[in-house]
Amino acid sequence: MIKEIEKHLTDLEKIKLKNLDDVESFRIKYISKKGIVPYMFSQLRDVPNKDKREVGLQINSVKQKVNEIISLHKEKFTSKKSNSSFEDLTKPAEFLKLGSRHPISIVKNKIIDIFLKIGFDISEGPEIEDDWHNFTALNLPEHHPARDMQDTFYLNKNPDWLLRTHTSSVQIRHMENNEPPIRTISPGRVYRNEDISARSHCFFHQVEGLYIDEGVSFVDLKQTLLHFTKELFGKSKIRLRPSYFPFTEPSAELDIYWGLESEADYRITKGTGWLEILGCGMVDPNVLKNCKIDSEKFSGFAFGLGIERIAMLLYQIEDIRTLYENDLRFLNQFNNSI
Repeated sequence: MIKEIEKHLTDLEKIKLKNLDDVESFRIKYISKKGIVPYMFSQLRDVPNKDKREVGLQINSVKQKVNEIISLHKEKFTSKKSNSSFEDLTKPAEFLKLGSRHPISIVKNKIIDIFLKIGFDISEGPEIEDDWHNFTALNLPEHHPARDMQDTFYLNKNPDWLLRTHTSSVQIRHMENNEPPIRTISPGRVYRNEDISARSHCFFHQVEGLYIDEGVSFVDLKQTLLHFTKELFGKSKIRLRPSYFPFTEPSAELDIYWGLESEADYRITKGTGWLEILGCGMVDPNVLKNCKIDSEKFSGFAFGLGIERIAMLLYQIEDIRTLYENDLRFLNQFNNSI
């Protein structure tokens, strides 16, 4: 039995464990309930009395050596595992894929940035509006034919309240609460009952601008819009055509020369190369009076444009419904947009 014990001691000197699984297998082999060391202790009863002490010491040497090997390798591999985990924590994380901004938000932010850089601020107002701010103060008294231009969502319980049909109502509120000079833009959602085609929607987004000060002229309006079109479209050729809006006089529609370089250009400009993008004009003196602004001393201009229309032009989107279908294949195209 002494020779057997010496052989185990020799084997233990040569043992090589590669990981914690090897350590566990080694522990089971030697010191588990049915392992080598317990087995040798069980055989001690067959050893002559005169040799029991020496054999017992030898078996204890094997047990001690086994425990040392287990302790040493457990510490070694546990330390490696901790260090490995620590190193992993320092590596760049795999971030979740971020979503993209909606094209309407992208275009709205671009428009806002352009006007903020030339001194305009932002004004906001309620989407549920009263008749005064949405119509009457804007030179559209009751039964005015211009009201027929907009199919309005009225609230059933109170016909004097409605979903705003334009953000001009925000401009009225701003003029009521602020003295000139006023230079503001009003981005927001507006509502109209448009059921004339499958491509119409009951709500869309606008940005309207207003500038009130002494000596403001149509030249200021034209130069402001020229700067805007250059910044947004990169187009410097514009024209202003006479039009009609009840809250501006004179009124105009702004066209930019889009060009005829592609089949799409011919289609969206109907072969003319010119494209209408917004309405504008000098603020009617009656609107200023309704807001208690001296129309003899102050003058101003206003303009308004639809964000969906601008987005469709910039990104060559043919159907407005695409903007509202939440198709990820469409929206993911704008991941790199600002």
